[in-house]
Amino acid sequence: MPELPEVEATRRSFADAIVGARVQGLWLGKPLRWPLGCVPQALVGLRVLGVRRRGKYLLIDLERGLLLLHLGMSGSLRFAMNLPPPGGHDHFDLVTSRGTLRLHDPRRFGAVVYAPSEQHPAAQKLLAGLGVEPLSEAFTVEQFACGLRKSRAPIKQVLLAGRLVVGVGNIYANEALFLAGIRPTTPAMRLGLARVRKLHAAIREVLAQAIALGGTTLRNFSNAAGAAGHFQHATQVYGRADAPCRVCGAPIRWLQQGQRSSYFCPRCQRA
Repeated sequence: MPELPEVEATRRSFADAIVGARVQGLWLGKPLRWPLGCVPQALVGLRVLGVRRRGKYLLIDLERGLLLLHLGMSGSLRFAMNLPPPGGHDHFDLVTSRGTLRLHDPRRFGAVVYAPSEQHPAAQKLLAGLGVEPLSEAFTVEQFACGLRKSRAPIKQVLLAGRLVVGVGNIYANEALFLAGIRPTTPAMRLGLARVRKLHAAIREVLAQAIALGGTTLRNFSNAAGAAGHFQHATQVYGRADAPCRVCGAPIRWLQQGQRSSYFCPRCQRA
């Protein structure tokens, strides 16, 4: 599933190229998770003002309103001047004067939704419940510590929920907890301020590294230019069950938490 680093890598791979383009047409294939929310013809002629990211949503700002794109579980975007005709798993084309932005989504859990503004109910329904951005100035140690003190849930579950801080997906939660020396099963409220500071710094470090490496490609993720991510080659614990820890040599352990795989070092992450 594309997480924050993959979505940000995707944004960076086409944002500059599409800014200033005029929408020439919009094509829809099989239904996605939610309806578009407008007649496609209504967007023709509008200029693209910019491309932002909020959590795992891409926000394409138009002269009038915006498009909210979500990659779902298996989606990816392509942006190019001369794309081939849409295939069976292509479900959305935004044709512009500078190229076509195409959503490829085999499972069709992705979405493209139009909203007249970011404050409109159609947009707020998707964005209002998102936590703070982990790489923004709003993500402070104090805010993070306050939220963690209110939860008895395992720290990894709190991170994945996205209500306190958004975008720390499964791979990156595993890696951040290892870097901070915290076991994924530790109750969030048990973390003292010193350990919260370590985890806060680890989240930012891991996500920044993942973005710099273009995200993680485990199966078929690639950005809008067709480039794969490389963070999978830099993981310390994720996907390395029984392999030796790169720090202490102890075998990496695996457990299941809420139907997601957790990996940790029993020595480096004692509690």
